[in-house]
Amino acid sequence: MHPVTHLLAGWIVADECRLKGRDRALVAWSCVVPDLDGTGYLIDFFNKAFNGHETTYYEFYHHAWGHGLPAAILVTILTGILAVEKRKTALLAFLAFHLHLLMDLAGSRGSSPIDIWPVPYLSPFSEKWTLTWSGQWPLTGWQNTSITIILMIFCFYTAINRGYSFVSLFNRKADLVFVNVLKKWFK
Repeated sequence: MHPVTHLLAGWIVADECRLKGRDRALVAWSCVVPDLDGTGYLIDFFNKAFNGHETTYYEFYHHAWGHGLPAAILVTILTGILAVEKRKTALLAFLAFHLHLLMDLAGSRGSSPIDIWPVPYLSPFSEKWTLTWSGQWPLTGWQNTSITIILMIFCFYTAINRGYSFVSLFNRKADLVFVNVLKKWFK
């Protein structure tokens, strides 16, 4: 699924578990961080655009380094170190990370029905426990769009009622403006 969808899902997990400030942000970003192994896409894009030759870093490394248990353990440990409520936040970060994996397992297929993205759970150390689902829907499918819209509506609703939103992950002043606009539009 799209990183924005993962961020919204992670935000909801953290916010519904009533984490505060930094801990809420750590859990929300834990649901996005597996996609850091997809930064090869940028390298591939710039290599083709500026050097004229194609590379396949994205296809080779995406889902290979950040989409498994070793990365989940690393993220959990780092979150536990950085968190205020260490145990609760680390546990929720572990769960949010796995929510990302579940979401990708459900909806990260390419344009072809055979272009299924597996989740190599023990990667990069082993190819055992590679998870796949033959019913995986396309990344650009209506299912992913629907899930993103539902998550956005839920986030908007809670922002109006709680006075803060996922925009606070980027800028607190922008979040205040965003929430005030939502309140004007929907109250």
